[in-house]
Amino acid sequence: MKTNYIYVGMTNNLEKRIERHNKGYERTTRPYRPFELLFQEELANRLEARKKEIYLKSGIGKEYLRTL
Repeated sequence: MKTNYIYVGMTNNLEKRIERHNKGYERTTRPYRPFELLFQEELANRLEARKKEIYLKSGIGKEYLRTL
């Protein structure tokens, strides 16, 4: 079954985070496996990363990600 689920998150270890999601270690995202990386961005600090995460989790942010 293919879903239209877009996961947005932040981490300091992207490879490990994707691996955890795809192995089903994260209960909330387990039903949406497997995950495929669509977009990544490195920001200057955690505060800027959190601001971007909040934006991308918003309706307009998700629409932006769907255009990629």
